[in-house]
Amino acid sequence: MKNYFISSLLASLVFCSCSNKTEEPLPSNEKMVVYQMIPRIYGNDNLTNKFAGTYAENGSGKMNDVTPEALASIKELGVTHVWYTGILQQGTKTDWSEYGVPRQNPDIIKGEAGSPYSISDYYGVNCELAVDPAKRMEEFEALVKRTHEAGMKVMLDFIPNHVAREYKSVMGVAEDFGASDDVTKTFDPQNNFYYMPGQELDMSNILNKTTYKESPAKASGNDVFTNKPSVDDWYETIKLNYGVDYTDGSKHFDPIPSTWNKMVDILKYWASKGVDGFRCDMVFMVPVEFWNYAIAAVKADYPNQVFVAEIYDPTIYVSYVEEGGFDYLYDKVELYDTIRTVVDGRRPASIIASVFDLPTYKSSAATHMLNFLENHDEQRIASDFFGKSAQAGIPALAVSALCNSNPFMIYYAQELGEESMDAEGFQGADGRTTIFDYWGLKKLKDFRAVGYDGSKLAPEIKTIRDQYIKLMKVATTSDAALNGEFIDLYKYNKENPCLNTDVVYAFARKSAKETMIVAANFSDEPQTVEIKTGDITKDGVVKGEIAPHDYLLIVE
Repeated sequence: MKNYFISSLLASLVFCSCSNKTEEPLPSNEKMVVYQMIPRIYGNDNLTNKFAGTYAENGSGKMNDVTPEALASIKELGVTHVWYTGILQQGTKTDWSEYGVPRQNPDIIKGEAGSPYSISDYYGVNCELAVDPAKRMEEFEALVKRTHEAGMKVMLDFIPNHVAREYKSVMGVAEDFGASDDVTKTFDPQNNFYYMPGQELDMSNILNKTTYKESPAKASGNDVFTNKPSVDDWYETIKLNYGVDYTDGSKHFDPIPSTWNKMVDILKYWASKGVDGFRCDMVFMVPVEFWNYAIAAVKADYPNQVFVAEIYDPTIYVSYVEEGGFDYLYDKVELYDTIRTVVDGRRPASIIASVFDLPTYKSSAATHMLNFLENHDEQRIASDFFGKSAQAGIPALAVSALCNSNPFMIYYAQELGEESMDAEGFQGADGRTTIFDYWGLKKLKDFRAVGYDGSKLAPEIKTIRDQYIKLMKVATTSDAALNGEFIDLYKYNKENPCLNTDVVYAFARKSAKETMIVAANFSDEPQTVEIKTGDITKDGVVKGEIAPHDYLLIVE
């Protein structure tokens, strides 16, 4: 048995364990690692980046830009699933009518590109993502094939709660939404939308003047059941009806509502195209009974499909796993939110220990939580609003990726230290990469320019990416990381003068084959530590040096 003391900046990380261990495939419970990518921005080499620029001015990345070389660079991060965000045809100000896509009224579009969460055709692919828009579905199918050939699976967004105001499927294989609705009724279980009979949509809270007409008005996507949404509402979308009467909260699920079956058809359509899973948007706004029905129906035909839920209420996590059938749920309000307060210095590192005492981690949902540090809704680690540098996120990465065997998600260019401090147009300078605007990222263009060869990156970017690769290698291959019991070491070190728990968080993972000790330093000062480990390690103590914003990793 050998001990390996590893600090990602102080030494090169070479993962080792028992000397007699042979190379073998990942265990059946391999760690799922999701890489979220917005192809419109990922592949865009046009860095004109004009504020609120049009498609013609700022350009768009293409599905064909996600080359085998690009996919190989993603695979280096231990990625198992690529989540392609913004594939489905969305409401946009760009005119694609020559390709059969109805032109949208710009008054109900946010940003020049529009939102990937305002779908105008569930069966269509965004024209802007294709080299030849007339062959956009073929180019998508080729992207799925390339991703599979690279050894990864494909995920898409499924947005069940709302659609674009001017939704109209021109690619669909079934009856369109609203085609058989009785618009004289506010609610009917078999209607696809909610209506305000006798009232026109009133946009005066948003625009002084508009050419958009809607009569009768439909409820807006964020459960606004009036004809006069505000500028802060999801006014570009309309709420779908799953058989819930919001006037009294009553549920009408027998017979099965029309919307349920239409949505199952959509899921099966994309599964038939080779899609392996879905990140499901705002699932708590849709009744859990629907998810039970839909996920079971899809898995009956496609048993290996993975369903990930965007959800923010811990009190309903268990129901969306046990009743809804979800494989994984966002761990946003507990692990992410807590770690973020440590990264930005608002709370001591020791607060992380409290997360694992929450009811979620004592319930059946514990192994179903998906960990992350960035996604399209959250601010970039390196932005001025979060860690202010990519290196500041490395200790958080060590905790999030290694604290359990649950899935972990990486947002595109996170591994390059993307700051996203531009004001792109509809999206302001808020530390998020825009989802509404046409834009390009210099770090990604530079990475493409060197052929996705990480060794040729600028030193400060290479350092960040190398740390991601090394740490994710441990997370996806170590038996302790994949199968080990989580042991919080804070309980041994509350009064330890040789471990500053205000800035260092330490934990262990112990399996039958390995023991792993992780100590993450969230401060900008080096830390000399002596961590008490009880009977977890042979000597009952672990000593080491941890560089600023770094981690100590010991595997024996």
